Order: sequence, then structure tokens, then C-alpha cells
Amino acid sequence: QVLLVESGGGLVQAGGSLRLSCAASGRTFRRYAMGWFRQAPGKEREFVAAISWSSSTYYADSVNGRFTISRDNAKNAMYLQMNSLKPADTAVYYCSARRGDSSRQPGEYDYWGQGTQVTVSS
Repeated sequence: QVLLVESGGGLVQAGGSLRLSCAASGRTFRRYAMGWFRQAPGKEREFVAAISWSSSTYYADSVNGRFTISRDNAKNAMYLQMNSLKPADTAVYYCSARRGDSSRQPGEYDYWGQGTQVTVSS
């Protein structure tokens, strides 16, 4: 069992930056793929970024070039550096983990945090 807790969300103006953190407990996730998803009101949960246990990274087209995902297995932590934020990035952001390969589908992840709100004003 893996417990995930997100932090670092907040209110920021368009063009600004935020760094989200995900702290894991219960067991190591060294061999887990990790991902960030987001969900805005009235919309489905969508893929943002993923990182494999070997640190290969994947990004949604909408955030590629602006966001950077990373992990620190020794600290059981994962991060999402978000730069050049846009109002369209406004959503609740969720940390997630799964055994095996990275995935863009939220239904394929095994563990989820409770989310952290990111609001980008224009």
C-alpha cells in the first residue's frame, strides 16, 4: 500500500510558476511509475505528465515545454515544476502511482493523493 499527499498548489498569475510536491509513505515506490493528473470542474481527469521508475518522462501536448516532472526515490518524493502557467492550467492536481510501465490513462494507476488546487488568473 502506498499513501500519497500533494502540496504546493495555490493562486498564481498567468506566466508565473509553481512547484508541486508529492510525498509517499507506506512503502517505497522506487519501482513504480508516477504521474500527475488534473481535473477542472465539469471535465474529466486528464493526463499531465508521467515518469517511470528509470526516470523516463512523458508529457501531455498542452504542457510539454512548460512543465517538468521529476522524482527522488531516496526521499520517496515526486515533483512537478510548472512554468509559464496559463488560465487553462487551473485544476485540482493529483499525484498518482502504478506498478509497471508509465501510462497516460488514469484508470491504470493504483494509488492517488487527494489533490491540490492550482488556480491561474489572467
